[in-house]
Amino acid sequence: MLIKALQSFGEYLILIYRTLTVPERWSVFFKQMTNEIYKLVIDSIGIVIFISIFIGAVLAMQIELNIESPIIPDFTTGFVTREVILLEFSSTIMCVILAGKVGSNIASEIGTMRVTEQIDALEIMGVNSSNYLILPKITAFVFFIPILVILSMFFGLLGGFTLSWVTDMLTPAKFEVGIQYWFNPGYLWYIFFKAMVFAFVIVSVSAYFGYNVKGGALQVGKASTNSVVACSILILFLDLVLTQLILS
Repeated sequence: MLIKALQSFGEYLILIYRTLTVPERWSVFFKQMTNEIYKLVIDSIGIVIFISIFIGAVLAMQIELNIESPIIPDFTTGFVTREVILLEFSSTIMCVILAGKVGSNIASEIGTMRVTEQIDALEIMGVNSSNYLILPKITAFVFFIPILVILSMFFGLLGGFTLSWVTDMLTPAKFEVGIQYWFNPGYLWYIFFKAMVFAFVIVSVSAYFGYNVKGGALQVGKASTNSVVACSILILFLDLVLTQLILS
């Protein structure tokens, strides 16, 4: 088991080494990157907004219901909601969700190209297939995931704010004071850096599983499932490590 894990890790490092090279034709690279921005980022905006609104509202509701105390300030609900959404939900949990959407898409796309011998055809023509197929995906998702994070943060807080308007659980004024209270601008760099690391993990690990598929359509489905599981575990593990290194 350990030997197989080390072998897989070595294959992953070799694939990344071949991927992170200078593109042979920049015009083709930028054209592919533009297509990947649309597929990986723009296509994910809808689900990010939808989930963030409801998670923000549920967070505010749960916090308000569970911290009712005369010694706790009224603005605590807004403050805690903001901290949870910014520090963990928008940068970590949202990436776990995107691993299911983006990661499975990448693994199945590259896996299908492998079993239909399209990757072999690229190699025969002298093309660095990993650089050609994977680098545009990595570049697009890593550098544009901050857009998804910003949207998630905004609509998450909007969901909590909307709850304060449509219910009598807390007042909008108190929620607004809470989300403005003692904000640390340095957190933004931590949030964006963490999200970009997770984006690299999602694309590279999913591409690895798809690139190394052997068999047929059944194996492509298994590779897609395995990529989502591996990405989710790695994201949660790296979240713990990065939080310890940066915020401690």
